[in-house]
Amino acid sequence: MTRRPNILLITSDMQRADCFGRFEKRGVRAPHVEMLAEAGTRFSSCITPSPICMPARASILTGLLPLTHGLYDNGIDLSPEMSDRGFAGTLGRAGYRTGFIGKAHFSTFETFKPTGSPECRFSSADYPEDWTGPYGGFDHVELMTVGHLHRKRAPERPPHGQHYERWFWSRAEGDRPFEMHTTSMSPETGAANTWDSALPEAWHTSTWTADRAIDFLSKQDGDTPFCAWVSFPDPHQPYSPPDPWHRMYDPDEVTIPEHRTMDLERRPWWHRAALEGEPQIKDARLANHRKTVSRVPPQTDEQLRHMTANYFGMISLVDHNVGRILNALADQGLKEDTLIIYTSDHGEFLGDHGLYLKGPMLYDSLLRVGLVMSGPGIPAGQVVDAPGSTMDLPATFYDIAGVEAPMPLQSESLLPVMKDGKGRAAAYNEWSLQAVRCGVALDLRTVRTTTHRLTLAIMFRHLKTHDGRHGNITGRKSTERSLNTVDSGAVERDHLPKITFREYSDFRHLVYSVSSDWLRHRRLHRRSGA
Repeated sequence: MTRRPNILLITSDMQRADCFGRFEKRGVRAPHVEMLAEAGTRFSSCITPSPICMPARASILTGLLPLTHGLYDNGIDLSPEMSDRGFAGTLGRAGYRTGFIGKAHFSTFETFKPTGSPECRFSSADYPEDWTGPYGGFDHVELMTVGHLHRKRAPERPPHGQHYERWFWSRAEGDRPFEMHTTSMSPETGAANTWDSALPEAWHTSTWTADRAIDFLSKQDGDTPFCAWVSFPDPHQPYSPPDPWHRMYDPDEVTIPEHRTMDLERRPWWHRAALEGEPQIKDARLANHRKTVSRVPPQTDEQLRHMTANYFGMISLVDHNVGRILNALADQGLKEDTLIIYTSDHGEFLGDHGLYLKGPMLYDSLLRVGLVMSGPGIPAGQVVDAPGSTMDLPATFYDIAGVEAPMPLQSESLLPVMKDGKGRAAAYNEWSLQAVRCGVALDLRTVRTTTHRLTLAIMFRHLKTHDGRHGNITGRKSTERSLNTVDSGAVERDHLPKITFREYSDFRHLVYSVSSDWLRHRRLHRRSGA
């Protein structure tokens, strides 16, 4: 290879690390991702920098932690200036052709007024049908405003919506496609946000995403390097895969968690507060959405099995489309010169500890994501156990492309750890929840080593709540700490590492580090438990 490599980043939405194929024996079939891992390197201890969509995606783009890039909770837009300094804008200025296909979620869809963003439900109508960017630092984009086909909310209708929604309705005969999506092909179990959709596979968001990615690849000439982010919106709920993917897994045969109780009396105080608090939001419709959709009531074993089988089916559908993209890449003669990455923005509880979706209970099922990397210079058949973060991707891209970062990063290149095992001692996660989400404002920090996980809830009096007030709305003054072994749900309050804080130019944006002495020398006691 004589020129800089192409970069193809493929992501899913809300895919747990133990569901990235056969590696952890969960029973999920993902042969194309498995093939990538066998031809390259798999990172077994990679975590997301944030447990929810928007901050996690912004960190992947920028190589910064959420409190540094400013998008620290869903509902906050990433600034255009920060977007432009992400890996797409940086590589574009270095001569790469850049493209984004699928669910971006760099800005919020559900707003109360137009924001000017192409992802805003009100502002999307201001973008003509032939608009294809730039956005997020990418020169060419093809987007969907939501990405998830809900049962009670049809895709945005033109002139609203973006490329997927306009494609959807331009081919529709009235409401028939949406009616097919909401129709179940099998008897329903009452599982939350779960049914066997009758929508044809060709109309599905994952199929459309792959179709558009293949079209983008077909336009590459092999002379100019490209950087593309292909972002599948699945397996994010609702769990409604089309036929035949909802028949791929027998609900009676899928594995469900052994430990399916919350054990709130053994958990940090914020677990109960988040589950029982009233969302602090004036709009009644959105408040009800938070309570009825974002919170899943207890499920029977039958319901959880149905949910899990459909979740697995959606993953296999994504994998099928990954295979289509890889075939197109090979057909174009581009595969040998392309760095291919597959990962997800964050995980999902899927019944662990009696929890579903995502929330401020930072277990590994939510934090840990799969990460596989294959291509020029990537060792084949290697498994890296050292801690890593999806936030490390921009630094890795700059390293392999020979491009200087546009700003100081909290991202670290993954190439050295693949070469000689030298990498992070720990990976970091942070989330500043606003009270609109679950009624309690929280500032959470998590440190993840190969074997242990530490989460702290920190109350900063200078942080603002959703309504502009300053202060700690919980009234708690002390820092709450939760230390868990990676393979345990037990709570440990002793032997805590020293946490230090470093202030950036904007004093609201804090990044923390963990004492290297603790990481190297502190012996922590494992605790049994689920």
